[in-house]
Amino acid sequence: MCGINGLARLHPEAPPLDREELLRTREAMAARGPDAAGAWLSADGRVALASRRLAILDLSAAGTQPMASPDGRWHLVMNGEIYNFRALRRELEADGVPFRSQSDTEVVLALLARKGPAALSRLRGMFGLALWDDAEKRLLLARDPLGIKPLYWTAEGGILRFASQVKALEAGGAVSRAVDPAGLAGFLLWGAVPEPWTIRRAVHALPAGCFLVAADGRAGDPVPYHRLDQAPAGPPLDPLDPISAVEDAVVAHLESDVPVAVFLSAGLDSGLIAALARRHLPTPPTTFTLTFDALAGTAEDEGPLAAAVARALGTRHVERRVGPADFAGLWPLALAAMDQPSIDGFNTFVVSKAAHEAGLKVVLSGLGGDELFGSYPSFRDVPALERTARRLGRLPGLPALWPHLARLAPGRPKLPGLLRHGRSRAGAYVLRRGLFLPEELPALLGRETAEEGLRACDPVAAAAGVLGAPGDPWRDVHRLETALYMRNQLLRDSDWASMAWSVELRVPLVDAWLHHHLAAADFAPARSRGKAELVRQAAPELPAALFSRPKSGFYIPVLESLAPETARLRPGVRSRRLALRVLDEMGIWPAAR
Repeated sequence: MCGINGLARLHPEAPPLDREELLRTREAMAARGPDAAGAWLSADGRVALASRRLAILDLSAAGTQPMASPDGRWHLVMNGEIYNFRALRRELEADGVPFRSQSDTEVVLALLARKGPAALSRLRGMFGLALWDDAEKRLLLARDPLGIKPLYWTAEGGILRFASQVKALEAGGAVSRAVDPAGLAGFLLWGAVPEPWTIRRAVHALPAGCFLVAADGRAGDPVPYHRLDQAPAGPPLDPLDPISAVEDAVVAHLESDVPVAVFLSAGLDSGLIAALARRHLPTPPTTFTLTFDALAGTAEDEGPLAAAVARALGTRHVERRVGPADFAGLWPLALAAMDQPSIDGFNTFVVSKAAHEAGLKVVLSGLGGDELFGSYPSFRDVPALERTARRLGRLPGLPALWPHLARLAPGRPKLPGLLRHGRSRAGAYVLRRGLFLPEELPALLGRETAEEGLRACDPVAAAAGVLGAPGDPWRDVHRLETALYMRNQLLRDSDWASMAWSVELRVPLVDAWLHHHLAAADFAPARSRGKAELVRQAAPELPAALFSRPKSGFYIPVLESLAPETARLRPGVRSRRLALRVLDEMGIWPAAR
């Protein structure tokens, strides 16, 4: 796991590359890689690559980046981990390829040198990478299929710049900090900035499952190499049943030369991950749970049940309890580490701090289980919203009166948009998952900024683009939650919040191989009999109390702790208040207005 960055001159008229800019950008990501630092500038001054390393596989200096091929033609920097690198290495060795290290980076370098972008879908894992071909003078940027690891780029003044963080590009000193109306609108609509936009007008997120080639004086458009539920390339996968596929994914994510721990809540997903990891690790892993003083003794307190799960599994358990004083001290640190505005991620930031203080580098998370197993309320609510909106929309005269009637319920600020948006599946999803409605943005941003932002970043159009032609409701919601909420908020927040403490967060349930297996089985048995049945079959060693706990989201009393007077507000209203507070405290909101 690393932080990577680089510069590339796109044409001869571009200014010379600035080595100091390269190093400033790299050092802004020091927390991502405290174990080593590297930099390389090509002899002709066309490209410069840099890396900060968190050593996980092959802890020796042989795994240091940037990494060059033996003949010096190819140079690679990569952020992430490739879990099937040993199998890929055996294939390459059978073809006569020699290796000097035990790292996954060297395997990726050799595979890309031989196969080019066609090799990307062979990589099982999470990655953002950059490969320079010194013979063709070509730079390849690529990102993993499901968007676990980020990669950002900008091309201004004839120079392409890329990095693992937006703030790192800003720290280089040559990238404009002008706010992008599309990124700002996207944040207010969703609670996180949706790709390919960022909060900065000049900076773009490389979309998940895409690569980009910079050559011949220009940076090309992102090219998709993977789509959701697509089978991975290469030799056919072994036909695994769903339960075996889940266990196979967890086992793959245990590949490490340092100890692996688990973030454990009182939910089924993290319990499943902990049970399967305990089954296959040589020694019991450490498990970490985050609890809050404000929730002690309530149904939302995850501590007691998480501790019971840890006892049943025999793990070494650590509970980190957060009180009001902790919020006051940790909130500014979280905002400083937050790469782009988000209303989430604080829980991961705090529990990652606990893992770091325990001396750990690698932790597994149950993130992705609700999307994969269909256990969000949205799987029920979105189709119901769509049916309700269509039924109400057929009543004579009601669509015209509805916005006025809905305002009689001020505690439900999205209700006025029910008939305007909810009669399509994409619109119903926006109502269920969104933060503010599009028609509310002019009052927040001013009409001109809001209109510019919405022209580029229309939430209903984005959701419709994910769906294509609406089909089976369950699969449609699965696609929307995976491609929008999970990718743009959960995964991105997990990246910055864990890497701020030099912790690599692994997500076994966000795995392209696993998605393929479960899609082939129509996501059974979770879809047909419920997630609890799948977890019970896969991990019968889990305590019975885990299966009787009502489904609830992981609730974090952030705003109530920072501003106790907001505790009486509905959760959706508190999220809106929190979004505006984040913009204000990150210094974005005054400039945006």
